[in-house]
Amino acid sequence: MQTGWWMVAGLALLGGGCGTLEARGPETIPGYALGDRSLPRAPISLDALKELQASLLFTEEDVRALRMSRAVLEPNVEELVGVWYGFVGANPHLLAHFRVNATGEPDGEYLARVRARFERWVLDTADAEYDQAWLDYQFEIGRRHHAPGKNTTDGADSTAQVEFRHLVALTIPVTTTIRPFLERGGHSEAEVDAMHTAWVKSVLMQAILWSYPYVNEGDF
Repeated sequence: MQTGWWMVAGLALLGGGCGTLEARGPETIPGYALGDRSLPRAPISLDALKELQASLLFTEEDVRALRMSRAVLEPNVEELVGVWYGFVGANPHLLAHFRVNATGEPDGEYLARVRARFERWVLDTADAEYDQAWLDYQFEIGRRHHAPGKNTTDGADSTAQVEFRHLVALTIPVTTTIRPFLERGGHSEAEVDAMHTAWVKSVLMQAILWSYPYVNEGDF
């Protein structure tokens, strides 16, 4: 009988959080860096970010919709990220990015640390100010997915990088599975539509920013 390690890990991921966000707080999340003044400054300007938002049809209405979504998502954030982690665990090519190179087995500590940041990312997305600190952190997230930045934050011994194709493709499962959670707040269908549309735009915007280290210099 062959029980794939990815199946075992996938089940563990559904309940593998590191305690509640309230208990941890942003300052206690390992590797959390939003607002860290030591981060390198983003390689694009805030004006360039505004241009990107214009291309995405991202407006103040979307910002308001994201703010509305926070109260709905915060009490459900562990379950939401559990759904996303279950998706990763069910796809060996994605879970492979959390394996230990020497053994091929999933690194539970690495998974847990990333999960804590992923949960915080949900709230950061809803709260985003789109200021310099936010922009700097987006490029830090991209660095952590690309070689040689991957693994460095958590001292992991895993794959060298997350392939660009998957970084962008994951915008679909993330934005598709979030809608049922947005429907839990008792808002009108129009308000749920607005929140979901804002999330689609925001996640795509962030994935574009994260792609910077994968793009040829001067082409971003």
